[in-house]
Amino acid sequence: MSEGSSHRQILRSTSIVGGASVLNVLISLIRTKAAALLLGPVGVGLIGLLQNLMATASMMSALGLGNVGTRQVAEAVGRDDPVAVTAARRALFWGTLILSVLGGAIFLALHRLLAESVLGNLALSSDVAWLALGVAMTVASGSQLALLTGLRRIGDIARINVLSSLFATLLGIGALYMMGKDGLIVFVLAAPLLTLITGHVYVSRLPRTEAAVRAPFAQLMRQFTALATLGSAFMIAGLATTVGQLVVRSLVQKKLGAEALGHFQAAWAISMTYIGFVLTAMGTDYYPRLTAAIHDRALANRMVNEQSEVALLLAGPLFMLLLGLAPWVIDLLYSSRFNEAVDILRWQVLGDIMKVAGFPLAYVILASGSGRIYMLSESMAMALFIGLTWIGLPVLGIRSTGVAFVGMYAFYLLFTYTFARRRTGFRWDGRVRFQLMALIGLGVMVHFASVWDGRAGAAVGLCACAGYSVYALRRLGELSEIGVPLAAKLRRLTSKAWIVR
Repeated sequence: MSEGSSHRQILRSTSIVGGASVLNVLISLIRTKAAALLLGPVGVGLIGLLQNLMATASMMSALGLGNVGTRQVAEAVGRDDPVAVTAARRALFWGTLILSVLGGAIFLALHRLLAESVLGNLALSSDVAWLALGVAMTVASGSQLALLTGLRRIGDIARINVLSSLFATLLGIGALYMMGKDGLIVFVLAAPLLTLITGHVYVSRLPRTEAAVRAPFAQLMRQFTALATLGSAFMIAGLATTVGQLVVRSLVQKKLGAEALGHFQAAWAISMTYIGFVLTAMGTDYYPRLTAAIHDRALANRMVNEQSEVALLLAGPLFMLLLGLAPWVIDLLYSSRFNEAVDILRWQVLGDIMKVAGFPLAYVILASGSGRIYMLSESMAMALFIGLTWIGLPVLGIRSTGVAFVGMYAFYLLFTYTFARRRTGFRWDGRVRFQLMALIGLGVMVHFASVWDGRAGAAVGLCACAGYSVYALRRLGELSEIGVPLAAKLRRLTSKAWIVR
């Protein structure tokens, strides 16, 4: 694949996933706004806690089969081996079916203990018991998305994400409106339920291969062994992340109260959503392609640089916009009662700059099948997040969660770059280094302007957004080789602007 066609592939997949992500964000905003208005900060905080508990249990139950399943399927597809593809699909299906049932059953058996130890409220044990169903559905739907990702069915994944989000929002908001706080558990379970249903619809449409009856049992067992062995390492890594988030939420709730937890959840939800189109595109398109090319160092390094540049170009304007307009965004998406979330969000956006730069490098670890290294990177980063939050809460209050977020991703970026350097001899090219340094510099400038004065920060943020957007459009036009006329016009326009000055 030539450099131009590779960039076009990245932009194509990002546009498909990005379009779906934009719709998802809009739908999520409606869902979040409704929950904030109907339940307030305390209710929003409890939703975040329940969702995090369910995610943690799902991560443990899945044993990392989602990530490893994608890798196994993508590797078999890259070798053009239909028997291996079929064996990987069957191993993924049966392994996930067993794990989803076991995970849900164990969670149900422990629901009273979890309610008391994690939520600190035994009265919520019935709600926690219902989460067992969510755990089973999350594990099952994860295997569906892993299979579609490995096969690079980007369009199907986008449709599943949009449709499940839409129907889950309708069901969740309807439950809160009609049942009040009693509908909270329906609100939490709506997403895994609808994701499982829509995922089943699209997976059932996949063509059945004739090789299905010829896949040897020994090969099936090799696939399952690889899923279990490598998946357990990825599971521990994912578990470290979700448990770490749960620990931080528990620390905030115990030290600062339920309302502070709601503020943290509000900022966290935005931080995890607004750049989703870039990060999701990496998982659905870049990860399978990199897995197939990981043994070709030159090709793999080129792909990492290309993905890094496109990600920074696309996400950069959003960083500047959100840094400058954070107070208005929080007020729009939640309410004026969530003002304390503004400072957290600004710090998290600074961390997101390094997060976007680090994710293409992290996929080198995944594509290499280096489960222990991936486990180490995720665990150490999350331990740092917890430690910095614990140290900072008595001094900085809720702001410490944002500062800790920056520290976590600064470490994560350094770790993943070091691994990629040793594994493939990777180096950022000059443009990627310039873009990363420019975004960090602009981000710090907008952040401190916003702290000094909200309106000044908004003005600086909008100017930074406009300037970087022009640069990004020019560069993307050059990369895609389909936007040359636009790039030329922008170049002439900016040249005239300099002459006027």
